Amino acid sequence: MYFGFFKRSLLSITGDRSPGARKARGASPPALFLTTYLAAILVGTVLLVLPVSSAGRPTTVVDALFTAASAICVTGLTVVDTGTHFSSFGQSVILLLIQAGGLGIMTFSVFFVLILGARVPFRHRVLMQESFASTPVPDIYGLVKAIFLYTLVAEAIGALVLFFCFAGEFSFSRAAWVSLFHSISAFCNAGFSTFSGSLKPYVGSLPINLIFMALIILGGLGFPVVYEINKALRERKGLRVKISLQVKIVVLTSALLIFVGWLFFYSVEYYNHLAPQGAKGKVLGALFTSVTARTAGFNTLDTAALTNPSLVFLLFLMFVGASPGSTGGGIKTTTFAMVVLALVARIQGRTHINCFKKTIDRDTVSRALTLFLCAVGFVFVVTILIMVFEAWGMGFPAGRGLFLEHLFEVVSAFGTVGLSMGVTSSLSVASKLMLAVVMLAGRVGILTFAYVMLGRAAPREMEYARESIMVG
Repeated sequence: MYFGFFKRSLLSITGDRSPGARKARGASPPALFLTTYLAAILVGTVLLVLPVSSAGRPTTVVDALFTAASAICVTGLTVVDTGTHFSSFGQSVILLLIQAGGLGIMTFSVFFVLILGARVPFRHRVLMQESFASTPVPDIYGLVKAIFLYTLVAEAIGALVLFFCFAGEFSFSRAAWVSLFHSISAFCNAGFSTFSGSLKPYVGSLPINLIFMALIILGGLGFPVVYEINKALRERKGLRVKISLQVKIVVLTSALLIFVGWLFFYSVEYYNHLAPQGAKGKVLGALFTSVTARTAGFNTLDTAALTNPSLVFLLFLMFVGASPGSTGGGIKTTTFAMVVLALVARIQGRTHINCFKKTIDRDTVSRALTLFLCAVGFVFVVTILIMVFEAWGMGFPAGRGLFLEHLFEVVSAFGTVGLSMGVTSSLSVASKLMLAVVMLAGRVGILTFAYVMLGRAAPREMEYARESIMVG
C-alpha cells in the first residue's frame, strides 16, 4: 500500500495530472515529506552504483544505498572512503544529495515551482510552514528566498576562506574542490569529507577549526532562528529587538550544550587523548568535539580512542542534536529544553511550565515528551536488533562485545551526526539497511516517520471516569 503511494507521489512531483497523482497531492504532508526523501535515496543509489561513480571497484547496491541515505539525510556515516572510493562524478552526486538534504527537498521543489511562476500547492506550503517557521509566514516566496540566500552566502564565504587555508597544500583545482565540498558538508552538518582521516591533521589549525565550527553552528541553529533574528533586526525600534521564545530557547540551549561539552571533553581528555597536543590543540580539540557532536560528524580527534566517559557524553550530545528547521537531526534542542523544564516544574510541584516570563502551552510539552520517549524507544529497539544481527550464529562469548560501538552507531545515525567508532564498514547487510532506516527517521523526524509507517489518525476518543494510580 505504501509503495503504491510512493509511485503516485513521484507522478505528482513531475506534474502528472492523473487520478493517482491527484491522490498523492491529497496525501498528508508527513507522508509526502517522507516520500520525497525515499525518492531521493533511490535516485542517489542508482547514480552511485554506476561504474562512472567509482574510482576503482564498483560500489555494491547496499553500499550505494547506505551512502545515498547518509548523504540525503546529512549524516556522514560511511561504509567506503569518500575520497578514494568515489570518482569526481560520485563525489559530485554525494555533494548534490547533501545540499538537497540539508536545505530540504521540499524547499527545492517550492523554489522551482516559484521560478516557473506556478502556484505552490497547499500541502507544500504546509510543509514549509511546519519545517521553517514557528509562526505563520504569509510570504512563502520570501521565506524560500531567505533560506536559499542565507545558505548560499554562508557556504560561499566558507568555501572562500577554506580555499585560502588549503591553497598552500593542494593545487588550485584540488583546493577549490575540497573547499567547496567541505563548506557545503559543514554547513549542512553532513560530516562527509574527501580526506581519509576527516580533519584529524588539522586539530591545531585555528583558521580551519574556526571556519568549520562557524559553518556547523550556523547550519545547526536552524533557518527559523536566523530568519526571525534577521527580521527582528530590520524591524527593531532603537536598541530594542523583540524575539520569540523559541529563538531564546534555541540560542541559550545550544550555547550551554557547546560550552558544557567543551569543558567536559577538555577536563576528561586532558591527560588522555589530548595529552600529545599542545595548549592550542587541547583547547581546539575539545571545543571542536563539542561542536561537531551536535550532528556535524567531522572529527579532529580519533573518536574510537576517546575514553568511555567522553563517548557516553558524546551519545548524549548526538541524541539531542541540532535545532528545529536546521540541517541537523536528533530530538532537537527545543525538545530537550522542554523535557528539562517539565522535569524541573514537576519536581518543584508546579503545574505550569514557565520560561523567560512566558507560559509554555501544554500541547507543546506533551509533544516534546512524546518525541523524547519515542526516540529513546526507537534507539533501544534498533540497537537490540543490530546486536542480534551482528551476533547471529556466534557463541555467547564472541557475540557479547561491541555493545558501546553498536549503540554509538545507532545514536549517531539517529542524530544524523556521522561520528563513528570504526565499525560501520564491517556491519552486516541487515545492520547497514537498519542504520539507513534510522538515518531517515532521524532526518524527517521520529514522529513523522512513526505517523507514516504505523498508521493514520486515531478514531474519536472516549473519556471515562478518572482514577489515580501510584507511580514512582
